[in-house]
Amino acid sequence: MKSLKTAVLACALVAPLVGTTNAAAATYPVKHPKLIANPLYKAGALPTSTCAEPEVASGNVKQARAYFDAVVECLETTWKKHLTDAGLKYTDVKVQHVTKFPKKWCDMETNKDDSQAWYCTDTRTLAVKTGKSWTSDPSDLWLFYVAASTYAYHIQNVVGIDAAYQAIPYGKRAELLEQNRRYNLQSTCFGGAFIKSVWPMEGRTSKDWNELVALVEGDEPGDERWDGKTANQRFWLKRGFSTGDPGSCNSWTAPPSKVA
Repeated sequence: MKSLKTAVLACALVAPLVGTTNAAAATYPVKHPKLIANPLYKAGALPTSTCAEPEVASGNVKQARAYFDAVVECLETTWKKHLTDAGLKYTDVKVQHVTKFPKKWCDMETNKDDSQAWYCTDTRTLAVKTGKSWTSDPSDLWLFYVAASTYAYHIQNVVGIDAAYQAIPYGKRAELLEQNRRYNLQSTCFGGAFIKSVWPMEGRTSKDWNELVALVEGDEPGDERWDGKTANQRFWLKRGFSTGDPGSCNSWTAPPSKVA
C-alpha cells in the first residue's frame, strides 16, 4: 500500500496545547482572512499547460528522482505564472533528495518509512526520500501526485496561508486536529487543481486518474486524525481536479463533515 508522509514546520504537527480555557467556543469558525478569503481564491483557474513525464523503470530511484524534479519544474512554471499574473508574490522552492532522514529534520521527528516527502516552511525546502514503495510500480500517477500535493504546502507558505494557520488559536486538541486537517486537505485539493491544469496528459486516460484516486488514503484506523478520512481526502483531490481552480479548495469554510 502506498502512503504519502508529508509534514510542515514542526509546530503544525506537534503544537503545544496552549489555548485558553474558553478558546474552543471562541475560535469556531475559522475567521482569519488569509485562510477564509485569501487573494489566491479570486485568481481563477490555473493556466493550462503540458507536463511531460520522464520514463521511470521499476525500482530505478535515480529515474524516479529525475521524474520528481521534472514535475516540480512544471509546478513552478504554472504556479509562478498564476501568482504573478494575479499580482501575488512567488518564491521558488528548494528540492532536496535524501537517502536517509535524520531523526529530526526541520525540527520535526521523522520516521523509518522507505519513502517520504517533507516540506520545511522555514527554508522553503521540499525533501524527498524515494524508496521501493514509490518505485515498485512507477507506471501509475503516484509520484506525480506526491510532487503536486507536497509542493502545495509551498504555495500555502508563499501566499500566507501557513502563517495564518500557525497564528489562529485553538482550545481542545480536537480543534487543533481539525485545523490541521483543513490545512492538509487544502494541499490535496491544490494538487488536484494542478493535475487538472496539465490534463489530459500524453499517454494517460481517465483510468489512470481513477486509479490514482483509489490509491489516495487518509488517516489509518487508530491513528490521530491529522489528515482526514479517506473519503474526504479523495473528495478534495477530485474537487481540485474537477475545477482546476485553487479557489475551490477553500477547506477553511467547509462544514466539519467535509474535513473529518
